[in-house]
Amino acid sequence: MTALSIFTITPFLGSFSLTEEVMLEKLSEQELGNLEQQFREQIIGKEYATSFGFSRDVIAIYNEVNEEFRKNEQWDQIMYTAPKDFAFNLAKASSNGVVATNKWMFFLLTFVLAIIGSLTYIVQDLKLLGPAGIKNDGIYHDSSMNRGWVGILTAGWLVSFYVLLYFHPYAIVNMTYVVDPIKGLFKEGAEASQWFLYGLLYCIAMIVMGVRMYIKYRHNKYQIARTTSVLFFQIIFAFLLVEILPLFGLPGRDLKNAMPLDYTFLYKYNVQELLDAGMFGTFLLVWGFILSLIVVPTLVYFYGKRWYCSWVCGCGGLAETLGDPYRQLSNKKMWAWKMERWMIHLVLVFAAILTIFVGYHTYTAINDPNGEGVSSILGISAYDVRAWYGFLIGAIFAGIIGTGFYPIFGNRSWCRFGCPLAAYMGLVQRFKSRFRITTNGGQCISCGNCSTYCEQGIDVRAYAQKGQNIVRSSCVGCGVCSAVCPRGVLKLENGPEDNRFGNEGPIVLGNDGFKLNA
Repeated sequence: MTALSIFTITPFLGSFSLTEEVMLEKLSEQELGNLEQQFREQIIGKEYATSFGFSRDVIAIYNEVNEEFRKNEQWDQIMYTAPKDFAFNLAKASSNGVVATNKWMFFLLTFVLAIIGSLTYIVQDLKLLGPAGIKNDGIYHDSSMNRGWVGILTAGWLVSFYVLLYFHPYAIVNMTYVVDPIKGLFKEGAEASQWFLYGLLYCIAMIVMGVRMYIKYRHNKYQIARTTSVLFFQIIFAFLLVEILPLFGLPGRDLKNAMPLDYTFLYKYNVQELLDAGMFGTFLLVWGFILSLIVVPTLVYFYGKRWYCSWVCGCGGLAETLGDPYRQLSNKKMWAWKMERWMIHLVLVFAAILTIFVGYHTYTAINDPNGEGVSSILGISAYDVRAWYGFLIGAIFAGIIGTGFYPIFGNRSWCRFGCPLAAYMGLVQRFKSRFRITTNGGQCISCGNCSTYCEQGIDVRAYAQKGQNIVRSSCVGCGVCSAVCPRGVLKLENGPEDNRFGNEGPIVLGNDGFKLNA
């Protein structure tokens, strides 16, 4: 708690003041010509207590100047850097105070102290919880895991962090100073962005809570294996390679990120950067299509969507580690299932529309000598479609709701209700896959553990009681339902497509002992 408290108050420590030297160094020639006079008159030499106040004035001037250019139709003078990113870069260079001058100390007081404290608390479960086996006793009496006051405070902190990360990154400049020493390990003198901070936090959270998974599920080889897998893919593919590849002049990309989850893949700037990067960039471009159109559906056919959602995906990895204490909070009611099917497939349609718009715009722009291309279809701008998708789905749904509300909605609300890649794979899994969860209904004692701990909100017990195989598009094959079953009723299998749904009669007593199919 001490480390979290220190980390939380870092944005309020120190002061911010723009100097002439910083202005001349950080602003481009165009920006300097447009903003120098206003900055000299209104900002240079003025001291601000927080980066938020500093950035508010910077953004106000920036937007005012751009608006004047638009009014006068001086399109070549408009500055297209996002105001929040422009303010972040200036604030990062204008900080004065204890955090900016003591980066290693604050890293030790926040990250290192938090890791030590968390692991000390987690590792003691090896002794306190006794022999190997899942211990969920009292889970609904713990205010951190039953939507109690601790859970609500946790959700509030997470939501606040995501709002600042996506919409006001300049407010967490001091937090990025804390991880500058780690960024410097990759490239001397390099400064951390808000996304490096987020990536490092993401990996550390998964590692620490991954240790918890190893301890809690240490009797279950399947859980140990998939926890190791998601940690490997997140740390190596989503973090280290993204940081290391640019050191060799290559584009830093997450090689496991597939469309339509990677909704920026066909954006013009991304495609152009890959094409300009030579053979490796071309490989990444081709690999993106092969992964999304061939590898993903093929592996879903053989293994179900679990191969990605529970073994590879970064979103799933965070849900399975950091989010594991909240899996019982997923809604199992019929109305939630109906809403899930409508929402996730509407997002998939939205993602398909986005792909058509930005794909066509990128294709025409790259083949246009002027580099402009066709940016509108039926009078609708591709830029507007991508802006709305990025805001509603990329930021609000995937980030703020999907992760921020773990302690309220459970750990898989994004995967269940909003992920377009999960919807795409779910359609394949439901109608053309060898994966199923088989049930031995004669052994079911209706304890309800399987349904309680299904993070996707599936009423597993209802299938087990009937001896019916579970073939649901939403199932991510995490295997926890099988792990918590005291009677060995459930088994994850990849078998022939024939009879994969098993018995579908209305009533089964025992396993196959007595049926009423009329």
